[in-house]
Order: sequence, then C-alpha cells, then structure tokens
Amino acid sequence: MFIKGQSFASVVEMGCCGCFGFSSSKRQNKITPNSHIQDRVSQELLLNDEVEDEEEQVEEEDNGSYGDYASESEKGDHEEFKNPSKRSEDILLYRMQNGLICREVPVKETRMVVRSEDANGNKTVNEYVREYKIGSGSYGKVVLYRSQVDGKHYAIKAFHKSQLLKLRVTPSETAMTDVLREVLIMKMLNHPNIVNLFEVIDDPNTDHFYMVLEYVEGKWVFEGAGPPGGLDQNVSRRYLRDIVSGLMYLHSHNVVHGDIKPDNLLVTATGSVKIGDFSVSQVFEDEKDELRRSPGTPVFTAPECCLGLTYHGKAADTWAVGVTLYCMILGQYPFLGDTLQDTYDKIVNDHIWLPVGMNPQLKNLLEGLLCKDPTERLSLEMVAVHPWVVGEIGLIPQFVCWCKRNKLKSEQIHDGSITDAVTNTD
Repeated sequence: MFIKGQSFASVVEMGCCGCFGFSSSKRQNKITPNSHIQDRVSQELLLNDEVEDEEEQVEEEDNGSYGDYASESEKGDHEEFKNPSKRSEDILLYRMQNGLICREVPVKETRMVVRSEDANGNKTVNEYVREYKIGSGSYGKVVLYRSQVDGKHYAIKAFHKSQLLKLRVTPSETAMTDVLREVLIMKMLNHPNIVNLFEVIDDPNTDHFYMVLEYVEGKWVFEGAGPPGGLDQNVSRRYLRDIVSGLMYLHSHNVVHGDIKPDNLLVTATGSVKIGDFSVSQVFEDEKDELRRSPGTPVFTAPECCLGLTYHGKAADTWAVGVTLYCMILGQYPFLGDTLQDTYDKIVNDHIWLPVGMNPQLKNLLEGLLCKDPTERLSLEMVAVHPWVVGEIGLIPQFVCWCKRNKLKSEQIHDGSITDAVTNTD
C-alpha cells in the first residue's frame, strides 16, 4: 500500500465508523464510542479468524480485499427504480419482483454445494478448484478459484451462515442481513467499473455460502511505482474518471456505496478501476438518500456522518471520493489523528492542507470534493465535467446501461408505431 506516513494497517485498527456513536462537532466535546458497539468490532475480528476454518491452507500474502465485498438527465432515465418501499431490503425485493434489474445475464443461483478434491488434491467447491487466499472481508475470506468448466479464475467470498446469524450489527439486523443485501444489490448491477457477481452458491442443507465474483488480476491503487508523494497526476486522473463513472451509475440506480476507499478499488491489468465491496451499501427510493447507520472507514467518513444525525448517502460517497483522490495525489490522508476521536475531530473541524504550488485546477477540485458543508460540496456530475478531470482526455464516456438501453429501445418502438399509425391514416 503506497501511503506516506501513517499506514493503512493503523487505520484498519480503528474499526469501521458504523461501529461508533458520535456526540458533537465541537472540538472541546469528546466523540466517544458506544461500548456495546465496541464489542461488535471485536466480534467481527474474531469472526474473520473463525472463518478461516478447517480447509485453510498455507496462505500467500494478501493482494488486497474484495471487501465483504449520473447526470441530471440520467436521473430521469431510471424513474422506474422508484417504488413505495422504504427499507433497502424491501426496495430490492420490489425491484427483483418487478424485473427492475440492470443486467442482461442474470446471476446464476446454485442450491447445492459439493466440497471435494481434484486429482491433484486441491480442494474444490462444485466446479471451482481452490488455488489460494487473496483477501479478507468483514465477515469472511476471499479465495482465488479456477473453474473447471471455462478455465477462468474467480474470486470467491466464503461465509459460514451460522456465524453470520450470530453476529448482530444493529438491534434488528445480523451480519447475514448485510451479506444478503450485498448479494441483492450486486444481482441488479452491471457496469465496466464495478466488480461483477456471477454466481451465488447457497445450499440450504449446509452452513456454507459463497459469492462467485469477477477476479480482477491487477494491482491496487496504491501499489507499484510512483513519485514519493503519491501517484502520477495522469494515473490519478484516469483512476478518478473510472471511480466517478462507476459511482454515478450506482447513484443513478439509487444505490449508495458507503465505503469508497482505495482498498475497495481494484485495478485491472489494463489499468481500469473497478469498485468492489457492497457489504455496507444501501438502496434508497427517489432522491430520499437519507441514512442513519454510518458505514465506511473512519478516515474516509464525511463530516456530517460524524455528528450522529441523518446524512445524505450520495454526498458522503462523494466526500470519500475526495479523500481517495487526496491519497492518490499526496500519498497521505487529509484528516488523520492519533486516535479515533481525534480523527473525527479533525474531519469535522480542520481545514484541508494543500501544498503551495499545486495545480490550481486540482486544488479547486479537492477543495470542492472535501467541502465540509454537504450542500456546497461538488456533486459527481460537477466532478465529471471539472477541467482537471476532463484534461486532455475529454469528457468521461457516457455509459448506456442495459436497463437504459431497453428503455430507449422501447421508446423507439413506441415512436415507430405512432409514426406508422400516422402514415396509415394518411
């Protein structure tokens, strides 16, 4: 992980900001974690150890983590995603039942698990042959498998349902709720800058649950060569354009990611970025993206999320994009204290530091993304046309998703039928 100063490991030890309560934005007031939620953090860490289970082999170094893993006009292109439901799960089920899924090829659902070994003694799950562990999520591990059917590699997230059901993340929800919501969200989506879900394996007669994901064979955003302060501006620009494209797609489909950060951004061998880890993502209806449960990682948390009030998920995602860009450019976090409390205090109160002589357009972009007031913060639509983002490359290519293509096709057919009717009348 190419970060100057504080390491990502030190930040991970802070836990996730969904695990803490907040009291005030004033510097003299202390932001104190809730004790019962601190217990949840230790339980999650314990669960990750337990999920290594009996089949764990010699592990190689983690390559990163798959996690637990639109313009104004575009907002109108997905009006069909509006519905009367309120909770994310209800909204998702409504969309599933009404065919509101933005993917041409549905996710395969398998209800049987066969765990065995191949001729070489490698462990197998159905058609997939285990190679080695490639990461860990909040609730399970991520292992590289090779399909015996198509020969391709897949990143498979493995869970124990019994452990997920025991781990309570809110008074009314367990970790299983988060995992199932993640699956439902990924079943709906398909975009070149979002990690694709191919198959869900859930045998009701076993304790095992698997998500078969696209394997992105590339380096993490902060890995590899680069200037001492961070990544090259051209590389950072290219990464940012992909992040914005994928996140605009999510927001246009009323999905808040909730945990945008370098660890959840996979870089392919060709240098494109894919957003992963939807374990804390939420779905909303219309423009009602108000949230209470504050997910994410502390140093990427928006100021409004630190106040213990409701906040708008899309604006919080955009703040996290700003922190990510800051990390890419400068190789350090914009707001990082010695303790969790101090970190949140800096996020809410401190001014952003930018070096003298920074590219004025880049400076303007970072200040706009990391604006404390969410109502004044740059929107993703504004970021997409910002001069620094456009650069010499041009505007970010517009992605016409599957449900939008279907809508346009339907409208064209409708318009054609009207034309024919008029012609026949004449």
